[in-house]
Amino acid sequence: MAAAIQAGATIVNDVTALEGDPQSLGVIAASNASVILMHMQGEPKSMQDSPVYNDIVSEVGAYLTSRVQACEKAGVDKERIAIDPGIGFGKTKKHNLLLLKKLAAFTSLGNPLVLGVSRKSFIGDVSKENDPARRLAGSLSAGLAGLARGASILRVHDVWETRQALDVWQAIEK
Repeated sequence: MAAAIQAGATIVNDVTALEGDPQSLGVIAASNASVILMHMQGEPKSMQDSPVYNDIVSEVGAYLTSRVQACEKAGVDKERIAIDPGIGFGKTKKHNLLLLKKLAAFTSLGNPLVLGVSRKSFIGDVSKENDPARRLAGSLSAGLAGLARGASILRVHDVWETRQALDVWQAIEK
């Protein structure tokens, strides 16, 4: 992370919300880089084994709130912090769909909302498409639904196709 910032990176996208390395919060605080704090339940190797939540929207919201507060306490300006509910990271299809449906709940935190739905497994589960490369339509649908509910940044694989979908969607919404 420090080497990337030193090499010119201006945004750090951290799937551990700066908890994966005890030095990461200090690295961000000492830099001018922005950070994307993502929610993930568990560890990457086992996060999909049996994810359980009592109320996924409030639990993810509380976690992201605590991580934003930790960053601010460390001296990171709120304007440099974006949040990501972590679609697919320690969540079932049902969890992911509920997070997308209730995505607007996260806008109350006041940080830009990042959404990474491109080619995710839940799209394959819903559409019965096992090949991630064939999930473009589902990715576009989920991304536009996210934008309609408050997402301000989409993380995508298919940039050109997403840009076209956004242009058409935005023209309709004007």
